[in-house]
Amino acid sequence: MKALKQVHKYFAKYRYRYIGGILICIVSNILALQIPDLIKNSINTAGDYKSGIITDKSIVTSSLLTNILLIIGAALLAGFLTFFTRQLIIVTSRLVEYDLKNEIYKQYQKLSLNFYKKNRTGDLMNRISEDVGKVRMYFGPAIMYSLNMIVSFTVTLILMLRTDVTLTLYTIIPLPILSISIYYLSRLIHKKTTVVQQYLSSLTTAAQETFSGIRIIKSYTTELDAIQNFEEVAENSKQKNIELYKIQALFFPLMILLIGISNLLVIYVGGLRYIDGYITLGDIAKFIMYVNILTWPVAVLGWVTSIVQQADASQERINEFLKETPEIKNETENITEIIGDLEFQNVSFTYDDTNITALKNVSFKVESGKTLAILGKTGSGKSSIINLIARLYDTSSGTVLLDTINIEKHNLNNLRQNIGFVPQDAFLFSDTIENNIRFGKKDATIEAIEQAAKDAYIHHNIVEFKEGYKTSIGERGVTLSGGQKQRVSIARAIINTPKILIFDDCLSAVDTETEEIILKNLEQITENRTTIIISHRVSSIKHADMIIVLDKGEIIQQGTHNQLSNENGFYKDLFDQQLLTDN
Repeated sequence: MKALKQVHKYFAKYRYRYIGGILICIVSNILALQIPDLIKNSINTAGDYKSGIITDKSIVTSSLLTNILLIIGAALLAGFLTFFTRQLIIVTSRLVEYDLKNEIYKQYQKLSLNFYKKNRTGDLMNRISEDVGKVRMYFGPAIMYSLNMIVSFTVTLILMLRTDVTLTLYTIIPLPILSISIYYLSRLIHKKTTVVQQYLSSLTTAAQETFSGIRIIKSYTTELDAIQNFEEVAENSKQKNIELYKIQALFFPLMILLIGISNLLVIYVGGLRYIDGYITLGDIAKFIMYVNILTWPVAVLGWVTSIVQQADASQERINEFLKETPEIKNETENITEIIGDLEFQNVSFTYDDTNITALKNVSFKVESGKTLAILGKTGSGKSSIINLIARLYDTSSGTVLLDTINIEKHNLNNLRQNIGFVPQDAFLFSDTIENNIRFGKKDATIEAIEQAAKDAYIHHNIVEFKEGYKTSIGERGVTLSGGQKQRVSIARAIINTPKILIFDDCLSAVDTETEEIILKNLEQITENRTTIIISHRVSSIKHADMIIVLDKGEIIQQGTHNQLSNENGFYKDLFDQQLLTDN
């Protein structure tokens, strides 16, 4: 249970609920355990009448009726209190589940982009759903049934010892065997559970990747291969689950066997004690009832042990991510007004997951209100510059300055709130068009949303939809074309009027005519803002105040459109080629 120590703080948070549950559980068990004594009294009363000790039948009848009413009353009250115990403890486990999921989700939000490149989405989802569900069982059913077992066993044992010590000792002979068996079985369950959860993550990942890539699968007609691959993962997961449940299946038969042995001992030893006059016939009946009352609490011990072991294995997996330290940290809580002057000073950057050096000693400066365009082949380092400006990564060496201050010294949240980012791969949420644009500014009015859409030249398309801005666009904007997704993404970026606008090849899916309209609309928006444009089209960047050309992470050309178009090199070759294509 080492891993579960991480979440024991929730016991303190909900201590009053758990204390209330414990107290009610004690009272309900004490009430329930009065029933064997009442049955003993009834049997002894009937025996006394049979043996002639009591001669008045009305006394026997009255005593039996009284005992029956007391048994019914005790059972009803015990059941009522058990209901409240469940309400307190099981409901509390749901509150813990809610808190733990939020804790994990907040941690996910803090972790850097590099973390998500190293971990699979299916595994992340499994840990916040399946693994948290296992931990919830520890805070709910495991606690409640363990508490019930401890209270029931303790009270029963005291009552049994008060009745007859010798018979009690014989009755509990199987318990040490039970304890040793549970110890070894629980160790096996812990190991098997860890493996099962790992395979479940693989299964979730396989399903998630299949659904996300369903277009590609159908395009290449590889449905049968996808099914076969999923069946292989599912088969492995099934086998590991079978191995786990084979071990778990040993618990209940073992419990029943040991309880059965206890019953036989009660009948045999109890019978001898009754013959010798140490106990009454009612005591034997009471002991049999005590043993059977203990059947469920002791039998459930195996299930509880299994729950705890599974919870510990799941929490161990959760802790792996909770202990992750975000690579990108907010160094200050002070908020500095951002103007937009950007400067790279001898910046180099290497991705630690691939060890690829994306930037090598890059230096440039762009003043507030100016536009910088970045051009280069695929893999030249264009997007890496954007990632460093948004502090999705930090430099390996060199410095990025924002308003003459090291960008790492700026408040991280304030920095990103002042950046409007349109990624190359436009990502839209499974929501309405209106809410996707409003994502850039939570309190945006519908008028502001429509204006942003007009500036991004998507408004005329939206109003043609049956539900207009209320149109749900499906997962990742699947119902929109590539160009429409890009333009909605542009509207989302510009609605907040940020100090820095970043367009990462975001017009690649639109035609040149639409591109011209969008660029013309953006001229007024970007007039007083620092703008970074990445593009493979010269037409998209020729208006920029400065253009830099990258190759293998190094700046090979730098200047304005007029300067570079008259200078032999990559830019002039690309410009001449695209000019011929357009003509």
